[in-house]
Amino acid sequence: MIPAPNPSLKVCVVVPAKDEEDLIPRCLASLARQSGVSPEEYEVLLVLDDCADATEERARLTASEHPELRLALLQGPGRGAGHARRAGMETACERLLDLDRPGGLIASTDADTVVAEDWLANQLAAAEGGARAIGGRIKLLEEGGPPEEVLSWREKRGRQRLVPLRQREGRRVEHWQFSGASLSLTAEAYREIGGLEPRAALEDEYLERALQQRNIPIQRPLDVRVSTSPRLVGRASRGLAKDLSLASWLRRNTYREPLYSQTARSTTVSVVIPSETAPDFAPPYIHGVELEMVRVPASGGSRAPLAEEFGPVRGRGDALWRGVWESEGEIVALLPDASAEALRTVPSLLGPLLQRPDLEFVKGYPSDGNVPELSRLVGAPMINLHYPELSGFVDPLCGYVAAHRELLRRLPFPVGSGVDASLLLDAARETGPDAMAQTALPPVSPRASSTEDSYAILAAMLARTTAGPIDTTPGPLAIPTTDGSGFDSRNVAVEERPPLREIMADSPHGERLSSAENR
Repeated sequence: MIPAPNPSLKVCVVVPAKDEEDLIPRCLASLARQSGVSPEEYEVLLVLDDCADATEERARLTASEHPELRLALLQGPGRGAGHARRAGMETACERLLDLDRPGGLIASTDADTVVAEDWLANQLAAAEGGARAIGGRIKLLEEGGPPEEVLSWREKRGRQRLVPLRQREGRRVEHWQFSGASLSLTAEAYREIGGLEPRAALEDEYLERALQQRNIPIQRPLDVRVSTSPRLVGRASRGLAKDLSLASWLRRNTYREPLYSQTARSTTVSVVIPSETAPDFAPPYIHGVELEMVRVPASGGSRAPLAEEFGPVRGRGDALWRGVWESEGEIVALLPDASAEALRTVPSLLGPLLQRPDLEFVKGYPSDGNVPELSRLVGAPMINLHYPELSGFVDPLCGYVAAHRELLRRLPFPVGSGVDASLLLDAARETGPDAMAQTALPPVSPRASSTEDSYAILAAMLARTTAGPIDTTPGPLAIPTTDGSGFDSRNVAVEERPPLREIMADSPHGERLSSAENR
């Protein structure tokens, strides 16, 4: 239980916190130093969301150093910042309404944020002028973080958002922000919209939409100011930290020009091609690189190795998997076919790996901006929904990949078209996005795609985004006839080959693989 509210209470400040022992003292200290408002007129509700560190102890210590600060501690539900913020705002609303103060403010900030000394006073002034919802101006603290180019991009994107906001809401919109780091609304408005929607993250965006649906305008005055941490690793699955991290990754790990140069390190490279016949041409000469061409039929046949255990090649992904088995290069480039234009991409794919020892995986993307529909309409939306940290990949389903052989041998391979998605997601699981990059490719013809390809890709992605694996027996895929009178049933190969590392000990070919490792 927390003490009853002071009769003079005008503002409840909600601060959700999850393992913020290092940052919570300065946040609370800034709230204790508020000017233009008496200590009796506001209180701070700190929502401890299943903290495993000393956040609570540091908060209590800070409160003892600032006896004027009215601090109450609440236990959050342990389901993310959005749920914790909602728990605090629900309590704040009840306390204000218990005092018969529907115009009282429910304000909120974050544990990694420092509010200006007049933060509360200026919000109260706006509320006295008729504001029912207020968004504060949020800047980043000068303590490291993303490079200047990323910060400039963030500001530019914000200014672009300001134009439609002003067209819709008028000149009282002085900036574009409405975020958990600085937002407030009256208790009456909070009740009118039905409260904060329970969300683990991005709850502020849902709150903004709820206010718009109820025609409650949001004032965005420049004099309501906070400064927040520019950290790239946040507590929520979405939000500012994730945005800054993605923008930093794009700047650091996207190569718009070929990176290979004479200063690249020497190495051996295997180029795996799902093709029955050898091309009558070779990839461009690359200084310091010894190339090995590995060709595997893309379907049918029962060619060794692995034929005794796994039977005929089932598709492109299966061919690539067997090619990785046969490869001896330190780096392996995976190509979709044996065309001349496909082979021309090899230097671009190798460049980042040859220049940067911290990288383990590179995926290509079309330099002409012609991203295939499968990537735009299937791959990108699925990744944004389930793997937002990978949403910077321009062409997530691109079939042009280069990676360290050791990494590829730790990954499973869907036998068909799902391999392009699975390699991206599984490599991220193994290495993290910082060890991955994308590079612009010389013009290549887009591969034809089909409903079967979409089916295989979705099967591979869903197997990695659900609690357990999906049924990996082949097909069937039902395709209704165009007149709706029936449907065709097609079997699509969606099974997966295990990581090569897992079969080394059991396979009769394991001895060969082990000897190849020692070369």
